Amino acid sequence: MNKKVYLFSTCVCSSAMPQTVINAIELLRLANVDVIYKKNQTCCSQPSYNSGYFEESKKIVLHNVALFEEDESLPIVVPAGSCAGMFSHDILELFKGDKEFERIKRFSERVYDLSQYLHKVCQVNYEDKGAPLTITWHTSCHAFRIQKCVDSQKALLSQFKNVTLAPLQYEEECCGFGGTFSIKEPEISNAIVSAKIDDIKHTGAKYVVAGDSACILNIQGALKRQNSDIQVVHLYDFLLDRIKGANAYV
Repeated sequence: MNKKVYLFSTCVCSSAMPQTVINAIELLRLANVDVIYKKNQTCCSQPSYNSGYFEESKKIVLHNVALFEEDESLPIVVPAGSCAGMFSHDILELFKGDKEFERIKRFSERVYDLSQYLHKVCQVNYEDKGAPLTITWHTSCHAFRIQKCVDSQKALLSQFKNVTLAPLQYEEECCGFGGTFSIKEPEISNAIVSAKIDDIKHTGAKYVVAGDSACILNIQGALKRQNSDIQVVHLYDFLLDRIKGANAYV
C-alpha cells in the first residue's frame, strides 16, 4: 500500500515557482506516495509572526491546522525548510500558554521538510541520469537553524555520482532576504546578498542549488542585477532533472 501525505506547497512556491510544486508532487509519487493537496491552504504565517503580529498569525495558523485535521494520521510535507520550520517549531512558541497549544503540538509533530521525508521516511535511492556537472549549495537560515533539514538535503544530492559539489566558504551565512527584513532594511539586505554572490562566484560553479524558494528568488534577482549568467535552481527541480536525465542544467 502506498504511503499518503498532505502537501503544504507554501505561498511563495505556489505563486512564484509553481513548477517546483508540481515537481515536488512528482518526486513523492515516484517514491510511491499519494499526495493530498488542500486548495484552501494559505501562508504559514511566518511574515506576520516575524513582524510581531502574533494574534493575526494565530488566526492564519489555525486556518491551516483545521484544513489538515481531516486525517491526523497523515504527515504534512513542505517543500521549504523555512515554512516547515515555522510549522514544526515556531508555532509552538507562538501558541505557548494558549488554550490551543495541544492541538498545535499535534499538528507540528506531523510536519516534515520534503527532503527529510524523502530521505528518512521513503529512504529513496536515486540513479543519476544527468551529465557531469559542478554545482554549489546555498543553505537557508531556517532550514539549517530551525528545521535542521540540511543534512537530508545534502544526502539526496550526494546520491548523484555525476554531480560535484563545490562548497561555499560561508555556506551558513544568510542570503539577505529574511522575509520583511529585505523590505525594511534594503541596503543591509543588498550588502548581505552581494557577499553571498561573491562567495558563489569564487566556486566557479554556474549553478546554485537551494531548498527555499524565497532565497532562490532573492539570490537570482541580485545575480540578474549584476548581469551574471549564474543560475539558482530549486533542489526539487534539480533532483527530478537528474532522475529523468533531462539535462536542463548543463
